[in-house]
Amino acid sequence: MGFQQGLSGLSAAARNLDVIGNNVANANTVGAKASRAEFADVYANSLNGAGNNAVGIGVTVAAVAQQFTQGDIVTTDNPLDVAINGSGFFEVSIDGTRAYTRNGQFKLDAEGYITTTDGARLQGFMADSSGMLTQINTDLRLKVDGVAPQATGKGKIGLNLDASTEVPTTAFDITDPTSYAGIASMAVYSPQGQQHTLATYFRKTGDNAWEVNASLDGVAFASNPVATLSFDTSGKLVSPIGAQSLTLPFAASEGGDTAISVDLGSITQYGSPFVIAETSQDGFAPGDLTGFSIGADGRIEARYSNGTTQIQGQLTLVNFRNPQGLAPLGGTAWAATAESGAPLSPQVPGTGNLGALQSGALEQSNVDLTAELVNMITAQRVYQANAQTIRTQDQMMQTIVNLR
Repeated sequence: MGFQQGLSGLSAAARNLDVIGNNVANANTVGAKASRAEFADVYANSLNGAGNNAVGIGVTVAAVAQQFTQGDIVTTDNPLDVAINGSGFFEVSIDGTRAYTRNGQFKLDAEGYITTTDGARLQGFMADSSGMLTQINTDLRLKVDGVAPQATGKGKIGLNLDASTEVPTTAFDITDPTSYAGIASMAVYSPQGQQHTLATYFRKTGDNAWEVNASLDGVAFASNPVATLSFDTSGKLVSPIGAQSLTLPFAASEGGDTAISVDLGSITQYGSPFVIAETSQDGFAPGDLTGFSIGADGRIEARYSNGTTQIQGQLTLVNFRNPQGLAPLGGTAWAATAESGAPLSPQVPGTGNLGALQSGALEQSNVDLTAELVNMITAQRVYQANAQTIRTQDQMMQTIVNLR
């Protein structure tokens, strides 16, 4: 007669209540994962074996297993909040030591690094000055300064010229609308980033033949016409082929004459009214940073006041062959162990078995509070029952002691 079974049951039940209590305490912790106590029975070893009539000597907590199931995703107003919808972990660096988390509550520090609440730096691919991503996993640092201007280098004009237009009888004059059939204008930018208006005037000169004149800020080019167009009988452009060079007469203080390449290949001559389909160019003015956004693939895109965007980096995710083998560090972070295996190579979110990202959202704890409360009642009853076995053993021993 002994107390071993009851004592082990009390210890295991108390440990189970600790696990349940920790789950309940972290029901509102972003990225937290629930754990469960896993039990195993205990038998005494005997040199000759215990046979088929062996009585166990109690129970032990074999493991406290983490449950890496998906938590609910809730939206927030912070674009640097990121939720993982699926498998994978964010990789962070704490003074050079790597850790892994599902908590996407990120923020910028004074140096522009994306960090966790504890100051760990988020890892990912950085982009160069042209927005090209380099496949090196490093600390993600966002540039908070503005973007320099870019002079117009290329342009494109797409439109339809009315084939029924009559050849004008007057000389070309930008102030005389009867001397041309239509105008297509677009903004262009000098090397200093100052905006100007380039207008092109289309004037019919004969059957299936047109000329293009231009002006900058309402001042006609001295080199007009700047191009001539020829169409076949089906209304398709046959000349010129390819992009045409056009010299913009910027002021000397803004860089002087600047040559750009203009694609006229989308111009047609059909029996329908003059219609502009497209005008575009690649220049822009200087701009200040207005915000960031993070895509489902982890790309961090900076937005500027001049309407441009630029890729600054890309969040990556890692995974493990055995996530339950990770060692908890606190702060909803884990460390790799021999049981979890080394992290697999960082990859773009949404590839392979990795989940996608959702910006402006957070993954909540996967703790089922209702289930935990029910488990708590069960664990309490188990604790009471084990205490009762000890009490019963005590009563039996007292009976033996009182024998005369």
